[in-house]
Amino acid sequence: MEEFSRRRQDQPRLPSPAMPAGGGEPQPHHPVVPLAARSPDELPHAAAPTFGVEEEFFVVDADTRQATAQAPEVLAAARPTGSELCAEITRFQVEAASPVCQTAPELSTHVASARRTLTEAAAERALAVVATGTAVLGDVGSAPLSEGRRYRAIAERFGALRDAHVVCGCHVHVGIADREVALAVANHLRPWLPTLLALTANSPFRRGRDTGHASWRSIIWARLPSAGPPPWLGSVAEHERAVTEMLRTGAILDRRMVYWDVRLSEHLPTLEIRVGDVAGTAEEAVLFAVLVRGLVTVALAQVAAGDPAPPLSDRSLRLAMWRAARDGLEGHALDPFSADLVPARRQLDRLVEAAMPGLGADGEGELVERLLLRLFSVGSGAHRQRAAYARRGRLTDVLDLLVRQTTHGLDAADL
Repeated sequence: MEEFSRRRQDQPRLPSPAMPAGGGEPQPHHPVVPLAARSPDELPHAAAPTFGVEEEFFVVDADTRQATAQAPEVLAAARPTGSELCAEITRFQVEAASPVCQTAPELSTHVASARRTLTEAAAERALAVVATGTAVLGDVGSAPLSEGRRYRAIAERFGALRDAHVVCGCHVHVGIADREVALAVANHLRPWLPTLLALTANSPFRRGRDTGHASWRSIIWARLPSAGPPPWLGSVAEHERAVTEMLRTGAILDRRMVYWDVRLSEHLPTLEIRVGDVAGTAEEAVLFAVLVRGLVTVALAQVAAGDPAPPLSDRSLRLAMWRAARDGLEGHALDPFSADLVPARRQLDRLVEAAMPGLGADGEGELVERLLLRLFSVGSGAHRQRAAYARRGRLTDVLDLLVRQTTHGLDAADL
């Protein structure tokens, strides 16, 4: 998201939250309460920060529907657009990064335009691009690398673990220039990561079989030693100690390989939320981004008020993440606030309620409600993929669905 580096975020600086003495683990307090426990009227007002989205896509052969290492050909044919179109670590993937956006309609325009541009470029080469977290068909093991010394270094350092990179996610950047504040916001977001993963789950198939998980991408990605939900970090100094430890042990090649589901960007004044599978449709990508920014905006207000983040253990969070990866939106979720199994949609209702006070004034609340109703009517991305397969037992039908909805959105999701 290079545009972020060219524009400073117009985000007011907020005071750093109160941290535990010594910057260690947060002091437990019970009961654990959700993010928006206090009335929004009690919180200081914070304007919605700027945001943007990065989306990764697989390139597939238009006839066989198998993943193919022809990403360079697609990028070479793509016309200029408002988003940055670029290579990913392997030649099976392409990426689109939006510019800095202020509003949901602005972001929606850029996301839809980038998808349309990539689709048209792929069609010129008898190819297609598909928004799915894992390759449904095709052998993507030992995927050929894109050009670049860093990509070669990653492959040499991590061996077969490089295959964990052959997945496609959706990353939301939210403008927060103050790193201390951004870390405090990340702590507030940790309990919501499983629900955000369930909402975006869109990778049940990989290499010709059903994995038994709604988000197999997240399972593959978690194999990397620097991936997964972030630890609770009480200060920038504590963050630096954690990164230095990963560098010293060789768990990361450089700071850009800190792959936590929420991380401080190393080259942009943003907090990056990386937990989601790439959305099946542009509308779902915008829904995800708007909800993320809403949660961040509420968390910024709570940080300014000195409210501590819920003290959720790493163990509980990892269990909740696995359950979200397996069940997605149609199953059950581990409620990190009560440790009970509850319907995933109930957790999503709680997340939406928590995010609502932070949604923008330009009808974002109505947009979220409308998109959720539509999503519930057609099912999540993972559900739709499985439904397409169930009709005739053909994985090519899944790819046909993915091709249609990647470009045409939710209108094509239930055809």
